[in-house]
Amino acid sequence: MPVVIITGASSGIGRAAALRLGRPGTTLVLAARREAELAKVAAEIEAAGGTAVAVPTDVADPAQITALADRAGRVDVLINNAGVGGSPSVLTDDATVTAMVDVNLLAPIRLMRAVIPGMRAAGSGSIINIGSVAGEIGISGTYSATKFALRGMNDSVRRELAGTGIGVTLIEPGHIATELTAYRKGRMPGPEIVVDAIEKAIRRPRRRIVVPFRYRLAMAAASALPQVTDRSFAGKAARKS
Repeated sequence: MPVVIITGASSGIGRAAALRLGRPGTTLVLAARREAELAKVAAEIEAAGGTAVAVPTDVADPAQITALADRAGRVDVLINNAGVGGSPSVLTDDATVTAMVDVNLLAPIRLMRAVIPGMRAAGSGSIINIGSVAGEIGISGTYSATKFALRGMNDSVRRELAGTGIGVTLIEPGHIATELTAYRKGRMPGPEIVVDAIEKAIRRPRRRIVVPFRYRLAMAAASALPQVTDRSFAGKAARKS
């Protein structure tokens, strides 16, 4: 029975992924800080005939990551989804900056480090890191910095594990309707579009998936014409701080 770890599984993209992947024949190991919400997701999966284990976890704590990996045992799929945001200004307080680095970057690295030896021994596995379009276009301060770094780490790990049978995929969503973007106005796609990409990556690992696809145009424009992006976002972070 395949074993899948999903972090940030109590809401948003993580919850949607858990409900989709929690089909009979798969064991989900669900991690998040909010114990009550996590238990509800696990109960919903169990009620539908799936198997889910709720493991309340603060992924900013290395000891809790170790405990999560130990509880899961052999892992076939790791979905590093947990993430936190904050002010885009460089003047953001140190505690907020540290939290973003711990959760958005160090936690995925530590979890990959925990599961890769078992995947190597099995000769198979899938690692999916949830990045962001903000990891391609620097407009979100420390959040962008963590996602830029996660993109670099994903590329490095993918190349390191080439030929081992372990797939490593980066999924970069744009604005998705979740708790993290509740403050934004306008229509946004729901987390299901990201879950579709996760399923594709499990079936066939690939270097990067950007969703919705239209964000590829923004990324290409920012790369080809960085001065236009500079003008578009000039001063915005300062006004938000």
